Amino acid sequence: MSEPGTPMRISALQKGVWWLQDYLYAAGWQVRGMLSRVQPGSFHQGHRRPVLIIPGVYENWQFMMPLIQSIHDAGHPVHVVTVLQRNQLDVPAAARMVAQHLEEAGLRDAAIVAHSKGGLIGKYAMLMLDPEQRIDRMVTVCTPFSGSRYARYMLLPSLRIFSPRHPLTLELAREEAINSRITSIYGPFDPHIPEGSVLPGATNIELPTAGHFRILGDPQTARIIVEQLNLDEP
Repeated sequence: MSEPGTPMRISALQKGVWWLQDYLYAAGWQVRGMLSRVQPGSFHQGHRRPVLIIPGVYENWQFMMPLIQSIHDAGHPVHVVTVLQRNQLDVPAAARMVAQHLEEAGLRDAAIVAHSKGGLIGKYAMLMLDPEQRIDRMVTVCTPFSGSRYARYMLLPSLRIFSPRHPLTLELAREEAINSRITSIYGPFDPHIPEGSVLPGATNIELPTAGHFRILGDPQTARIIVEQLNLDEP
């Protein structure tokens, strides 16, 4: 684990290997997620801070099962927003669903654990939709807080929103007041976010595992997330 600093040099061959490993991991968990029969309510029990999971674009909640299981095993009740389905809605609409789930489930002093786009949804909810301050903190994995230059080449609106020039990306980047309540986790190379996931004013943690997806299954990622969730726990 390292703090952000001088970028390491990575060969094209190493990047290619990481690309392949990343997509193999993503394909495997997409299939496992579709076949899973696990019910989200089975993770609602726990004595520690409640956690709300927000996956990335085109991911269902089961895609984050390795993290869900580890967080729940650590004593946290874990909630998912099933109505998000595969998370293709725009960020404000998805954030409203997150805020609604927090209210309906009666969650307070809650933490969000999010992947990729999920971190943008979580930050929007914290900034715009949490007047009762139900969300205490957020831990994100590979979130494009500064956007991704690749987004401008995408045909689908659900992907073009990640452009560094998109109004929402710029709006969220300008708002730094809550960044101190966010932990951003990422690896040394993300094939989808060349800009990286460093967030000014946040706790930024770089782990050795590269990739946009494979890092979700790394036990060290789960360990660091649990540690961050339990900071200053009441």
